[in-house]
Amino acid sequence: MIIKSAEFIISNTDYRKCPQDGKPEYAFIGRSNVGKSSLINMLTSRKGLALTSSTPGKTRLINHFLINDEWYLVDLPGYGYARRGKEGREKIRGIIEDYILGRETMTNLFVLIDARHEPQQIDLEFMEWLGENGVPFSVVFTKADKMGTGRLQMNLNAYKEKLLERWEELPPLFVTSAEKGQGREELLQYIEKINKNIG
Repeated sequence: MIIKSAEFIISNTDYRKCPQDGKPEYAFIGRSNVGKSSLINMLTSRKGLALTSSTPGKTRLINHFLINDEWYLVDLPGYGYARRGKEGREKIRGIIEDYILGRETMTNLFVLIDARHEPQQIDLEFMEWLGENGVPFSVVFTKADKMGTGRLQMNLNAYKEKLLERWEELPPLFVTSAEKGQGREELLQYIEKINKNIG
């Protein structure tokens, strides 16, 4: 897939106010500071499309970007940012859950995982919740360039083992690096394939 156009459309906290044109939506979510904005910018080849920040927990809204006038890339708030306080976390959780469960045009959710870390309980629980609610999702490992190949493979295998403890089969897995452009083609091909099946 060639990205010819990528434009910001709207930000809000209520999924009912999201675009109503029925185009498929591919949402990206992950813990704060997982490299979501960098990945979105890498996928679309637009440097400042999603605002990157060194401060975790910057995205607090549902952000819609229209790609090639055909589908939406949706940037969701990060989950589990401790410094937001309980009330802030609950509010963000409400926004995320309402969108994921209530948005009929959401075609696939990409769950971003920092490849440098061992499996985190918060990510595993989130994926379990998606499974319980029948939400189609894929796992995207980020920051693959930040460690050697051996270490990366070890971390990926540890994640697969953890997932297979609870799942009969693994969801689609992608390994990416925003800095190196790794995984871009695979992700865009995957989205294109789903779009063709819908059409």
